Amino acid sequence: MTKTANGKPNRSDAIREHLAANPKAGSKEVIAALAAKGVKVSSTLVYYVKSKQGQANRRAKRVVVAEQTRKSGVANPVELVIRLKDLAGEVGGMANLKRLVDLLAD
Repeated sequence: MTKTANGKPNRSDAIREHLAANPKAGSKEVIAALAAKGVKVSSTLVYYVKSKQGQANRRAKRVVVAEQTRKSGVANPVELVIRLKDLAGEVGGMANLKRLVDLLAD
């Protein structure tokens, strides 16, 4: 556990370390476990750290999806939907397109 400039343990780092070891732990469990180690944290801080981790995960997922979209050659998802509607029109409607996709999936 890292320490701050005044020598006290960094509470946010302690929460992150505990959550890394126990990802399913609730805030009460985190508070109790850290209290046993002598680190006093509030539930507000635990919720804050967990929400920031969630933000980072969502941001990372968005980056991955954007990268996959860029690699697939479709820069704008709206263009993809328009092309898909045009294709459905060519095969006789969305129902026929769905049947074709189902046949290809088998």
